[in-house]
Amino acid sequence: MQVIKYVFQPHGDDRGQLIALEEFRDIPFRIKRVYYMYDTAKDVIRGFHAHRHLQQILVCIHGSCKIRLDNGKEKKVVPLEKPYEGLYVSNNMWREMYDFSPDAVLMVLASELYDESDYIRNYEDFLEYVENCDDTAAKGKGE
Repeated sequence: MQVIKYVFQPHGDDRGQLIALEEFRDIPFRIKRVYYMYDTAKDVIRGFHAHRHLQQILVCIHGSCKIRLDNGKEKKVVPLEKPYEGLYVSNNMWREMYDFSPDAVLMVLASELYDESDYIRNYEDFLEYVENCDDTAAKGKGE
Protein backbone atom coordinates (compact mmCIF):
# COMPACT_ATOMS: atom_id res chain seq x y z
CA MET A 1 0.00 0.00 0.00
CA GLN A 2 1.35 3.39 -0.96
CA VAL A 3 0.84 6.18 1.57
CA ILE A 4 0.53 9.60 -0.09
CA LYS A 5 1.23 12.67 2.00
CA TYR A 6 1.04 16.15 0.56
CA VAL A 7 3.30 18.86 1.97
CA PHE A 8 1.56 22.21 1.57
CA GLN A 9 3.52 25.40 1.03
CA PRO A 10 3.46 27.66 4.10
CA HIS A 11 3.57 31.39 3.47
CA GLY A 12 4.71 33.33 6.47
CA ASP A 13 6.65 36.11 8.05
CA ASP A 14 6.95 37.62 11.51
CA ARG A 15 3.13 37.81 11.68
CA GLY A 16 2.70 34.03 11.43
CA GLN A 17 1.99 31.32 8.86
CA LEU A 18 -0.72 30.82 6.25
CA ILE A 19 -1.56 27.75 4.16
CA ALA A 20 -3.80 28.14 1.11
CA LEU A 21 -5.32 25.00 -0.45
CA GLU A 22 -6.74 25.01 -3.97
CA GLU A 23 -8.53 22.19 -5.72
CA PHE A 24 -6.55 20.57 -8.55
CA ARG A 25 -3.48 22.58 -7.53
CA ASP A 26 -2.78 21.50 -3.95
CA ILE A 27 -5.63 18.98 -3.65
CA PRO A 28 -6.04 16.31 -6.37
CA PHE A 29 -9.83 16.66 -6.60
CA ARG A 30 -12.66 19.19 -6.50
CA ILE A 31 -13.42 20.01 -2.86
CA LYS A 32 -17.14 19.59 -2.24
CA ARG A 33 -17.15 19.34 1.55
CA VAL A 34 -14.97 20.40 4.47
CA TYR A 35 -15.43 19.30 8.07
CA TYR A 36 -13.29 18.96 11.16
CA MET A 37 -13.13 17.06 14.43
CA TYR A 38 -12.00 18.53 17.75
CA ASP A 39 -12.39 17.91 21.49
CA THR A 40 -12.01 14.20 20.82
CA ALA A 41 -11.88 12.43 24.19
CA LYS A 42 -8.87 10.36 25.19
CA ASP A 43 -8.92 6.78 23.88
CA VAL A 44 -11.70 7.51 21.35
CA ILE A 45 -11.32 5.96 17.92
CA ARG A 46 -13.19 7.59 15.04
CA GLY A 47 -13.88 6.42 11.52
CA PHE A 48 -14.46 2.67 11.21
CA HIS A 49 -15.62 2.99 7.62
CA ALA A 50 -14.62 3.18 3.97
CA HIS A 51 -16.13 4.94 0.97
CA ARG A 52 -17.02 3.54 -2.41
CA HIS A 53 -16.24 6.76 -4.33
CA LEU A 54 -15.25 9.59 -2.00
CA GLN A 55 -11.62 10.72 -1.72
CA GLN A 56 -10.25 12.72 1.18
CA ILE A 57 -7.28 14.74 2.37
CA LEU A 58 -6.85 14.70 6.17
CA VAL A 59 -4.90 17.52 7.81
CA CYS A 60 -4.30 17.73 11.55
CA ILE A 61 -4.28 21.52 11.63
CA HIS A 62 -3.59 21.57 15.37
CA GLY A 63 -2.13 18.90 17.66
CA SER A 64 -1.63 15.36 16.44
CA CYS A 65 -3.38 12.08 15.75
CA LYS A 66 -2.80 8.77 13.99
CA ILE A 67 -4.62 7.30 11.02
CA ARG A 68 -4.86 3.55 10.47
CA LEU A 69 -5.34 2.76 6.78
CA ASP A 70 -6.43 -0.65 5.52
CA ASN A 71 -6.94 -1.57 1.86
CA GLY A 72 -8.17 -5.09 2.69
CA LYS A 73 -4.73 -6.65 2.20
CA GLU A 74 -2.36 -4.37 4.07
CA LYS A 75 -2.58 -2.01 7.04
CA LYS A 76 -0.47 1.05 7.81
CA VAL A 77 -0.46 3.61 10.60
CA VAL A 78 0.28 7.19 9.56
CA PRO A 79 0.95 9.91 12.12
CA LEU A 80 -0.37 13.40 11.39
CA GLU A 81 1.58 15.97 13.40
CA LYS A 82 2.18 18.97 11.15
CA PRO A 83 -0.42 21.53 10.02
CA TYR A 84 1.19 21.71 6.57
CA GLU A 85 0.91 17.98 5.79
CA GLY A 86 -2.13 16.28 4.32
CA LEU A 87 -2.80 12.55 4.07
CA TYR A 88 -4.57 11.40 0.92
CA VAL A 89 -7.17 8.70 1.60
CA SER A 90 -8.54 7.09 -1.54
CA ASN A 91 -11.89 5.43 -1.97
CA ASN A 92 -12.02 1.73 -1.05
CA MET A 93 -9.80 2.42 1.98
CA TRP A 94 -10.87 1.56 5.54
CA ARG A 95 -9.82 4.28 7.96
CA GLU A 96 -9.63 4.70 11.71
CA MET A 97 -8.48 7.90 13.43
CA TYR A 98 -7.11 7.63 16.97
CA ASP A 99 -4.55 8.78 19.53
CA PHE A 100 -5.76 12.38 19.32
CA SER A 101 -3.77 14.86 21.38
CA PRO A 102 -6.02 16.92 23.71
CA ASP A 103 -5.66 19.95 21.40
CA ALA A 104 -6.11 18.06 18.09
CA VAL A 105 -8.17 19.50 15.27
CA LEU A 106 -8.45 17.13 12.31
CA MET A 107 -9.73 18.82 9.14
CA VAL A 108 -11.07 16.71 6.27
CA LEU A 109 -11.37 17.87 2.65
CA ALA A 110 -13.77 15.62 0.75
CA SER A 111 -14.35 15.12 -2.96
CA GLU A 112 -18.10 14.56 -2.58
CA LEU A 113 -21.05 15.82 -0.60
CA TYR A 114 -22.27 13.66 2.27
CA ASP A 115 -24.01 10.55 0.93
CA GLU A 116 -24.76 7.74 3.38
CA SER A 117 -25.01 5.22 0.52
CA ASP A 118 -21.29 5.81 -0.26
CA TYR A 119 -20.24 4.53 3.20
CA ILE A 120 -19.20 0.97 3.99
CA ARG A 121 -19.55 0.76 7.78
CA ASN A 122 -19.12 -2.98 8.37
CA TYR A 123 -15.56 -4.31 8.09
CA GLU A 124 -16.60 -7.71 6.69
CA ASP A 125 -18.69 -5.96 4.02
CA PHE A 126 -15.66 -3.81 3.21
CA LEU A 127 -13.41 -6.87 2.74
CA GLU A 128 -15.99 -8.44 0.44
CA TYR A 129 -16.39 -5.19 -1.50
CA VAL A 130 -12.65 -4.69 -2.14
CA GLU A 131 -12.22 -8.35 -3.06
CA ASN A 132 -14.99 -8.01 -5.66
CA CYS A 133 -13.41 -4.77 -6.94
CA ASP A 134 -10.09 -6.58 -7.37
CA ASP A 135 -11.80 -9.50 -9.14
CA THR A 136 -13.53 -7.09 -11.54
CA ALA A 137 -10.22 -5.31 -12.29
CA ALA A 138 -8.43 -8.61 -12.88
CA LYS A 139 -11.17 -9.79 -15.28
CA GLY A 140 -10.88 -6.54 -17.20
CA LYS A 141 -7.18 -7.29 -17.77
CA GLY A 142 -7.94 -10.72 -19.23
CA GLU A 143 -6.83 -12.62 -16.16
